[in-house]
Amino acid sequence: MRRRVITALGLALIGLPAILLGGIYYLLLMGVFITGAALEYVHMFRSVKFEPQLQITVGGTALILVARMFFPEAAMPVFAATILAALAYHLISYERGRDKAALDFGATVGGLVYIGWVGAYLLDLRNLPDGGWWFMLVMPSVWLADSGAYSIGSAYGKHKMAPRLSPKKSWEGYAASVFTGAIGGAFFAYAYANFGNLAGVITPLQGGLLGLILGALTPLGDLGESMFKRQSGLKDSSDIIPGHGGFFDRIDSWLWGAVIGYYFLIWFIL
Repeated sequence: MRRRVITALGLALIGLPAILLGGIYYLLLMGVFITGAALEYVHMFRSVKFEPQLQITVGGTALILVARMFFPEAAMPVFAATILAALAYHLISYERGRDKAALDFGATVGGLVYIGWVGAYLLDLRNLPDGGWWFMLVMPSVWLADSGAYSIGSAYGKHKMAPRLSPKKSWEGYAASVFTGAIGGAFFAYAYANFGNLAGVITPLQGGLLGLILGALTPLGDLGESMFKRQSGLKDSSDIIPGHGGFFDRIDSWLWGAVIGYYFLIWFIL
């Protein structure tokens, strides 16, 4: 736990300035995490003899991020081009004797869609008007939900939630995720409306509802990554972040949080 906390504080010292500054600094920060997760994703599949194309998966993810950040009108053509490039590569691979090329193509596309396209919502969230404030409402609510689930689940968890995917996760921890997410969302909405730039824009009730939804649904991102790890026989996606595993281990719930938070704000707040 101590190692985990020290690493989290170090990441915060690096990440908060980039989050506040936005622009290229934020893109570089998220680019490291998202493309790092894409690289780990490829290695997961390769450990069980599938062969998603490394350069297309990781490079395509990077191109999607740059397009979504700076050239949103070009994002969809770039995304489509990466899919077509993947198919062309795996067609050639099959012709050269790779019998599982069609499955490899599915793995490549899965990485581009889930980590690249969905991951880019972390950029879209920050690019909203007053995006730094919205990011610091949505993502800390996710982090609090994660922390609540981990703390309560470790101490009091008795009823297994998904024993095949993640044996340590419990319904007690899940309930704590929903509760702490709701409390966090309400608190941050209140604080930013009274002491930040969101006065008259969001209420604590709306923030609490957002946090509740995040606490209820973002654990699926964690379980989704657990599915990849179980099938690849790995405990963590890598060991690059001390006490936290890999990049994919860090952003698994962020992916869901960014999408849910972005559309909640677009549909109900902004």
